[in-house]
Amino acid sequence: MSFPYSFNADENADLSKHDSFIQGPPLKTFKRMQQHDPLAWCPEEDGRGFWSITRHADIMDLNKQPELLSSARGIRIEDQSEEEYEARKTFQETDAPDHRKTRMLVNKAFSKATVAQYEQQIRSIVVDLFEETFQEKEFDAVDKIARQLPMRMLAQILGVPAQDADWLVERGDNLIANTDPEYSDFVVDKVDTEEYRLLPFRSPAAVDLFDYANDQLKRIKKGEDVGVLSLVKQPMKDGTCMSDAEFRNFFCLLVAAGNDTTRYSIAASLHALANEKHLMQQLKANGDALWDTATDELIRYASPTMYFRRTATRDFDYHNKTVKEGDKVILWFAAGNRDETVFANPDAIDITRQQNKFVSFGQGGPHVCLGMWLAKLEVKTLLQEIVKVVDGFEQTAPHTFLRSNFIGGIKKLPLAVKLK
Repeated sequence: MSFPYSFNADENADLSKHDSFIQGPPLKTFKRMQQHDPLAWCPEEDGRGFWSITRHADIMDLNKQPELLSSARGIRIEDQSEEEYEARKTFQETDAPDHRKTRMLVNKAFSKATVAQYEQQIRSIVVDLFEETFQEKEFDAVDKIARQLPMRMLAQILGVPAQDADWLVERGDNLIANTDPEYSDFVVDKVDTEEYRLLPFRSPAAVDLFDYANDQLKRIKKGEDVGVLSLVKQPMKDGTCMSDAEFRNFFCLLVAAGNDTTRYSIAASLHALANEKHLMQQLKANGDALWDTATDELIRYASPTMYFRRTATRDFDYHNKTVKEGDKVILWFAAGNRDETVFANPDAIDITRQQNKFVSFGQGGPHVCLGMWLAKLEVKTLLQEIVKVVDGFEQTAPHTFLRSNFIGGIKKLPLAVKLK
């Protein structure tokens, strides 16, 4: 039995609604906008509305203009007061020079060269996961594999105890998946979250993560080496240092973003291998030539971070329309990754695709994903280890998607495995 990835077939889906993504991203809406309304105005029931950018070329163009489109007023569609923004911001929600200063502190820890040194650790985690998981006849591949690999690795990079990884994943889900009732009791568009409005993602889970971050701060102040967390507390060139409040928010960001986006890329990869049998055969026959192209293609297809918001710093004209100062502008990476003017047959997975200009990591702009190289190495290593021990996967029941218009992907994936 085959279980296609599935997409919302509505050509006029409300992009502000999380329910519009519960059957998968609304690709027909994106395609209509790309063809007929590349700068589309989208009203909001509980907000002031936003502009949607869906063409690949426009995303690349506007993502390179932080002086025109600021990140310093929020990166999600939701409106925030100045008080909320200041309390919740991380370096993602800053512009130059603040963004550049913080990024310089942590760039080395997540550079391609540094990440390459983690390959054996990642491979060891994958092998352990397979040994644990493949003893079962059937399993949820998201819970057993896709959810576990990124956080176990991130725990090592953060310098926190391995036994804390599951708890951190759970708290991270409460944060970034706070639109899905399966992960949060405080779903942002279903219950009153006003009392948590000064916490990251308006989530009470941030309190627990703040407490945990405070414990790491104590370790750092005692002189302990706490991985990348020690780096971000070092003084910058001008002598300034990240405040404790900023550190706590940064820690929440690493826990949430460091797990979820890679998780959903892995989930999409496992779904593809289970439902498109030729992909496994291609990897087995030509793996050495395909590891990099397959990794990029599967991350393009998954598009786990579906958008980032920017805010116009002044009036400007684009596609014969006027964007006003203060307007929200949404760069839909999930749409850009399916732009047929850039990608031949964009709704198909082609693991031989060359010069893959996918934008899943926000490439081309100053906010390109810090964990890009780590995510790619994790997906690549997973594929390499799969072909060593797996003859094939079978999906045994329908999969389900996360309820979110921000982070997208399969949250449950029932699989059975046939080993070699």
